[in-house]
Amino acid sequence: MFRSHTCGELRLADVKKITTLAGWVQTIRKFGSITFVDLRDRYGITQLLFSETLNEKLEANPLGREFVLQVTGVVNERSNKNGNIPTGEIEILVEDFSILNKSITPPFTIQDDTDGGDDLRMKYRYLDLRRQAVKKNLELRYAVGRSTRNYLHENQFMDIETPFLIKSTPEGARDFVVPSRMNAGQFYALPQSPQTFKQLLMVSGYDRYYQIVKCFRDEDLRADRQPEFTQIDCEMAFVEQEDILNMFEQLIKRIFKDVKNIDYTDAVERMTWENAMWTYGNDKPDIRFEMKLCNLKFPQHTFPAKENISTLISGADFKVFDEAETIIAIAAPGCSEYTRKQTDELTEWVKRPQIGMKGLVYIKCNTDGSYKSSVDKFYSEERLKEIANATNAQPGDMIFILAGAEERTRKAVSELRLYLGQQLGLRKAEEFKLLWVLDFPLFEYAEDDNRWVARHHPFTSPKPSDIEIMINNNPVIENANEYLKHPYATIKANAYDMVLNGNEIGGGSIRIFQKELQEKMFAALGMDEHEQQHKFGFLLGAFEYGAPPHGGIAFGFDRLCSILGGSESIRDFIAFPKNNSGRDVMIDAPSTIDEKQFDELQIKLDLKA
Repeated sequence: MFRSHTCGELRLADVKKITTLAGWVQTIRKFGSITFVDLRDRYGITQLLFSETLNEKLEANPLGREFVLQVTGVVNERSNKNGNIPTGEIEILVEDFSILNKSITPPFTIQDDTDGGDDLRMKYRYLDLRRQAVKKNLELRYAVGRSTRNYLHENQFMDIETPFLIKSTPEGARDFVVPSRMNAGQFYALPQSPQTFKQLLMVSGYDRYYQIVKCFRDEDLRADRQPEFTQIDCEMAFVEQEDILNMFEQLIKRIFKDVKNIDYTDAVERMTWENAMWTYGNDKPDIRFEMKLCNLKFPQHTFPAKENISTLISGADFKVFDEAETIIAIAAPGCSEYTRKQTDELTEWVKRPQIGMKGLVYIKCNTDGSYKSSVDKFYSEERLKEIANATNAQPGDMIFILAGAEERTRKAVSELRLYLGQQLGLRKAEEFKLLWVLDFPLFEYAEDDNRWVARHHPFTSPKPSDIEIMINNNPVIENANEYLKHPYATIKANAYDMVLNGNEIGGGSIRIFQKELQEKMFAALGMDEHEQQHKFGFLLGAFEYGAPPHGGIAFGFDRLCSILGGSESIRDFIAFPKNNSGRDVMIDAPSTIDEKQFDELQIKLDLKA
């Protein structure tokens, strides 16, 4: 027996017990003739005391950091207790020890405040995984997975595996492709999601399916993306949108309770896509704080049902505003005391290439009721007051205004709102706020190709009230400049996204389940009959054998874990992540293969092509 207890298990109640521990040496501290060692395993840290009777053996077998050590001794109450660790009231009086394996000096210190940079720790990820901070992240990931499985099992969902080697049908991101040796010149693809397979399972009668499943997308990376990622993938038959929303908001609430001990008793707010874009500038708004957008001027086609209040800023001979397609303001609470340096820094922030604006206008709403602006020479104090009233600004607030092209300006104001919310402490990591975003457009217009593309994916059903519009109209866009007048531009998707703290953590839809409507959808996306059969003939064929109404959702498992763990990056919650170039620097992948493998696959590599 290598151990009788773990390094995180023993307490004062165990004093005088004889124990055997095994783990890794974290620190060594010598005090004259005695030596203290912190021994670490997955479960915690226990202090060991080597008395002077073991000096001779220690000198013959000196310890080093990360040595694998086994000790036997007696549990003793510590005189200098450590309240920062669960085992801090005891120590082990070592009677015998054995070095099970030695270690060379590790390239960085294996502790929370490590001196190892990101690249170095990823190269030696097997050492980085020993750190308690990383261990806690993986424990949280495991807890989220366990809670998910328990809830879905209790609600009659079956965990059913779907294949990883499938057919390439690229519609969104690029596929990862895998050559087939037994079928020369042909390729599998790794799934971007199990979408069509879970729909086929509904056709097969498995009315509640789920997987916690790996998915693969060959796309450009950043901190919150990985080429392989994990989804909580779910599908249900004989359901409407309301059934999906109720089932899966309860799943997330259950995870909150099981993992964070949070009773999320609030009703989950619901918001249309149009309202989200109008009020927050994006379709995944962080509703933990207000600071809503005030759309002073905008193209009427953007939100045709909204009143345009451009008269508040027009007619002042201010060229920036007069020539701008869109003008949007936000009122930042308590910022009227910002200095010139602070407003200049914000101006430079919005000018960054990532934001792309040319400048920033501000209005200070002073606590004495007066107004001061960077455009005082164009706008009287009375007009500044009218703008302040429109933005619901209070005394002590500061209004920030951006102007420019519609899409860029809306995105920039949305980013500015989030940035200011972070700076003002309004985006608290320990606070969680859920939101459903509904009624997305079914289609987006692809200007380069002059055709429709699916906003979600081509299996998303229109709203029941819009099905007739889709069936009875030709999807062809005759005049590219007037695509917004096409009936397809008005069709809403029977789709829904769940948003948590400004992050989309899940998305899904009620699916198309009739062959004729699915063919109409494919045709709208520019697929002729031959392409439909080549890519999705198996699904269209299945729909002829009694497909039930069905819908589902997929949650970003890695993203959900990172938010619950208070991190900006999903990499912190993946055991062996890739870097921002999609490389695993620990095993050096991707890598070349030898000529024999190319010959077996009947593939010739031409890097000049």
